[in-house]
Amino acid sequence: MTAVLSWPGMIEDWLDARGRGAWIAAMVLAFVLVWPLGLVLLGYMIYARKFSCRRPEMIDDARRTLRRNRMSPSGNLAFDAYRADMLKRLEDEQAAFDAFLLRLREAKDKAEFDAFMDERARRAAPAQTPDTAR
Repeated sequence: MTAVLSWPGMIEDWLDARGRGAWIAAMVLAFVLVWPLGLVLLGYMIYARKFSCRRPEMIDDARRTLRRNRMSPSGNLAFDAYRADMLKRLEDEQAAFDAFLLRLREAKDKAEFDAFMDERARRAAPAQTPDTAR
C-alpha cells in the first residue's frame, strides 16, 4: 500500500532532479494528453513554486556573480581602467541624481506647505474683518 502512495513523491523527486525544464515538459505533455491533469499540474507547480524565478538562493547567487564580475580584473589593463572610471562616474551621477531628487521633494513639500498656510490665512482673514469693523 505504501508503494502505491509513494509514486507521486517518486515522480516529483525524479522531475526535481532533472530541473525546471522537466516540470514544464511534464505540464505541456499533461495538457496535450488530458487537459484537466495539465491544469492540476500547473496549479501544483504554482503552489509549490517549482518554476519561480524569485527563489532567494537564485537571487543571492546572481548578486554574488555580479559583484564578483564587477570586481575581478579582466586581464586587459586598458579595459579595467575604463571600467573603473565608468563605474566611478556612474556612482557619482547616481549620488548627484539622488541629491537632486531630494531637493526636488523638499521644494515640492515646501510649496505645498506654503500653499496650505496661504489658504489657511485667507480663510482666517474674512473671519477677522467683521470683528474689526465694530
